[in-house]
Amino acid sequence: MDDLKVFTGNAHPELAKAICDYLGIPLGQAEVFKYKNDNTFVKILENVRERDIFVVQSLSRPVNDNLVELLIMLDALKRASAKRITAIVPYYAYSRSDKKDQARVPITARLVADLITVAGANRLLTVDLHAPQIQGFFNIPVDELTALYLLSGYFSKKKLKDNVVVATDIGISKRARDMGERLNSPLAIIEKRRTGNADKTETLNIIGDVNKETAVIFDDEIDTGGSLVNAVDIVKQNGAKQVYFCATHPVFSEDAIERIAKSQVKEVVVADTIPIPKEKRISKIKVLPIAPLLGEAIHRIHTGLSVGAMFESE
Repeated sequence: MDDLKVFTGNAHPELAKAICDYLGIPLGQAEVFKYKNDNTFVKILENVRERDIFVVQSLSRPVNDNLVELLIMLDALKRASAKRITAIVPYYAYSRSDKKDQARVPITARLVADLITVAGANRLLTVDLHAPQIQGFFNIPVDELTALYLLSGYFSKKKLKDNVVVATDIGISKRARDMGERLNSPLAIIEKRRTGNADKTETLNIIGDVNKETAVIFDDEIDTGGSLVNAVDIVKQNGAKQVYFCATHPVFSEDAIERIAKSQVKEVVVADTIPIPKEKRISKIKVLPIAPLLGEAIHRIHTGLSVGAMFESE
């Protein structure tokens, strides 16, 4: 493992340190900061020539600053003659902009893919993309991990009775069905539509029976919390006894925590792909560590083992 190095920007250093703890290696040393003129500076403080390099940088808030940090770090490592550079992006921002669904709009997810590739990444490692087709935007290998087994394992240990897994919309229904299979639970689907460009959704209907059941609502991320509250409300209105909510990415923007605190949800379970400040870790929020999953994937990529085989025995 001597030729393996893990570096991080300022997006989520705690996650990078936890990954290194799993691998039993020290975190790579680098300077990453902003000058007073708002320009980002990066300097790699150790030899990376002919090394296998992994850069941990979640594209969370501030999204554009973290993206630029990642790009500059990739460029610095490429120019320092790293043998292979893998960008570890647990949360891939702009993933909702994966197609032209309106006139004269960009496909920003593709643009970000191009930027990461041109900057010097030879491989991408990410977790639960909002749209699976984003993998096809890259001309380099992409390993997409999933927190599904982490989340389902947590609920399996709770031994909930009379479960039903509820997908927040039709787009997430396949992953929710996989969750249901692991919990031996039926599937229900919430029918909703997005209104305009203001991150607002309208809940229309629920397909399936949740009456007198314990509902586990499943989604890929929690942004403003609006979809969460709407989903919890409609499930309760249709007779659910109690409601849990789980998602991979805790974006928690605007007043999301306040909405969760006031909602009828019993518990919200997320992975730490995005850093969650202490003030947002209210009693209803349960955070599961993603570092072992990422650390094992790094080990397998570095040693030439199958990443997909990680989930075959699950």
